[in-house]
Amino acid sequence: MSIWHDPVSLMSGALADALLAARLLAHSPAPLGGLCLHGGGPAADRVLAALAALLPPGTPFRRLPGHIDEQRLCGGTDIAASLAAGRLVRQRGLLEEAAGGVLVVPMAQRLRADVAGRVAQAMDGAADRAGAFVLVLLDDGAPGDERPPSVLMERIAFDLCLATVRPADLAMPLPLPWPGRGEGAVLPALDDAARGALAATADALGIASLRPQLQACAAACAHAALMGAAVVGRPDAEIAARLVLSPRATQVPPEAGAPPPEPPPAPPPDARAEEPTAGDADGESATSDIPEALVVEAARAAIPPDVLDRMAAGLGRQARGSGGGAGRRIRSARRGRPLAARPGTPGGGVRLALVDTLRAAIPWQPLRCDDPAPEGAGPIRFRRDDLRVRRFEERSMTVTVFCVDASGSTAMSRLAEAKGAAELILAQAYVKRSDVAVVAFRGEGAELLLPPTRSLTRAKRALAALPGGGGTPLASGLALARQVGDAVGARGATPLLVFLTDGSANLALDGTRGRARAQDDALFAARAIATAGHDAVVIDISARPRPEAARLADAMRARYLPLPCADARALHAAVAVAAAGPGARA
Repeated sequence: MSIWHDPVSLMSGALADALLAARLLAHSPAPLGGLCLHGGGPAADRVLAALAALLPPGTPFRRLPGHIDEQRLCGGTDIAASLAAGRLVRQRGLLEEAAGGVLVVPMAQRLRADVAGRVAQAMDGAADRAGAFVLVLLDDGAPGDERPPSVLMERIAFDLCLATVRPADLAMPLPLPWPGRGEGAVLPALDDAARGALAATADALGIASLRPQLQACAAACAHAALMGAAVVGRPDAEIAARLVLSPRATQVPPEAGAPPPEPPPAPPPDARAEEPTAGDADGESATSDIPEALVVEAARAAIPPDVLDRMAAGLGRQARGSGGGAGRRIRSARRGRPLAARPGTPGGGVRLALVDTLRAAIPWQPLRCDDPAPEGAGPIRFRRDDLRVRRFEERSMTVTVFCVDASGSTAMSRLAEAKGAAELILAQAYVKRSDVAVVAFRGEGAELLLPPTRSLTRAKRALAALPGGGGTPLASGLALARQVGDAVGARGATPLLVFLTDGSANLALDGTRGRARAQDDALFAARAIATAGHDAVVIDISARPRPEAARLADAMRARYLPLPCADARALHAAVAVAAAGPGARA
C-alpha cells in the first residue's frame, strides 16, 4: 500500500508529515521515541487521534500535567494505605502507567527540568523493552518563546510544526491504519550505502549528535517496512532525512557543484547470472545504491524556515527568556510554582513538607519499631534524615533600561519615541512584573534620568523635563547603562538594556573630542556589557541603517534592530520581542 494513494497525499505538507510520523511511530515506537508538535491546536488533536487509531486497542494514553510532583510521576509510598495496613504499600507512578503506550506532555516548553530528567531516565531505561512509551511533546508557545527541554528533544525522532496546516485539511477523513509490525517480523535491511547517505546528510546539516542519525536509520527502516520493501531505498532515506534530520539543521548544506553521476549500465544477462544473488528468484540484488548528494539535497529543501531564521541570527540554542517578558527563574522558600521537596530542616522561612516527610519515614518503620521509643513518641518514628522542606520557583522582576541618545537635532523625536515606549511598558508592568529605567546621554556625559520604577506619573514627569542637543558621549551612556544593569542584577532582578542610538560618537570617556577615540571607547564599553552578561538590544533609529550601530551590537553581543521610522508602538514591539527571545548570545 502506498502513502500517495490515501487522503494524506491531498493534505498540506505539515499535516501529511505529522501523520506519516505517527505511522512510523506506531510501527517502531522504541527506536523512534516520539514526536514534538509545534503550534498545533486542532491539528495536534488530529495527529493524536490518528496515533491512537494506529496503535492496538487498549493502548494507554496518559497526559503529564505541568504541576506534577515526583511522587505522582515516579510512584512511591501510598501513605493512606500504608498507615491503614501497617506495612509498606507502594503506588504506581504516571511513567509506569504509560509503559507500552503514549505519554502526552501539554505545554512542553514550560516543563520543569527535574520532570524532564525523570522522563528521559524512564525512556532510556525502557528503550529496549516492551514497556517503552511514545513521548508526544505539544509546544504551544509563540515563535521565539521557550522550547521544550533539549534532554527530551534529543530522545525523540520527529520535530514538526503544524502552524501552516490549512482548515480544509482538518476536514478530511483520517487514512486507514497500516498494520504494525507482527510478531517475529524482520525489519528491512539497512546497507552501508543507505547508512552512509544518512550520515553524510547529518554531517552536511551540521548535526554533531549520533542520536539523530540512529533515529533517521530507524525511520528509514520503518518506512521501507510499511512500503513492503525488502531493503531501504532512496525514497525511504529521503523521507527519513526530511522528517528527522532537517528540523535539527544547524547550517545550510552547500549547493551541489555538479549533478549526480548517472548510474552504471546494467551488466549483461550472462554476467549477472554468474554473480551471487541475495534477493528473489529473478536474481535482483537485495542491496541499495543511494547517492549521498540526492539525500542531502532532499534534506536541504525541507529545512523549516524557523530553523533558517535561528541559524541566520545565531540562535541555535534554546531561548533563555519567556514569552511573557518575565525574568529568569529563581528559587524561593515561600511563593511561586511548587517544586519537588528536598531534604532539609524547616526554619528561617523554610516550611516543612509534611506529606513528603511521611513518605520518607514510612518505609523505615519496621526497622525502627525495635528501638526503644522516647517518652511521648507517636506511632511513627521520625529521624532527622526524614525531614523534607518545601521549595518554590518564581520569575524575577524584569527592569527595562532605556539608554537614549539625546544629542543632535533629532533628539526631541527620539525622546518622544522612548517616552511612548516606556509608557506602553509601564501600562503592563503589574502583569509582566517589569520596571522601567531611563538613561540619557548628551552634551558632556550621561545621566540616570529615571531610576527603576513602576510609576507612570513619575516617568512622564522625568521625561518631560529632559532637554536635548549637544555632543554624543556614547561611551559614557554605555558605561552608565552597564552600572544600572549591575545594580539591578545585584537586587535579584533581570536587566534588559535597550539602546536607542545611531552608533556614532564624538566624545570620549575622558571628555576629549574626536570620533576615532570616541568610537574606540564606545566599543570598549560595549564589550564590558557583553562581559557582564546583560541581555541587550541596539535599536538603530538613524534615517538609514548605519554600520556603526551594527558594530556596536556585535561588540556587546546584542540584538540589532534597524528601525529608522520607529514610533512608540514599534519600539514597544521591538523591546517585547527582545524580552521574549534570547539575547542573541552565541
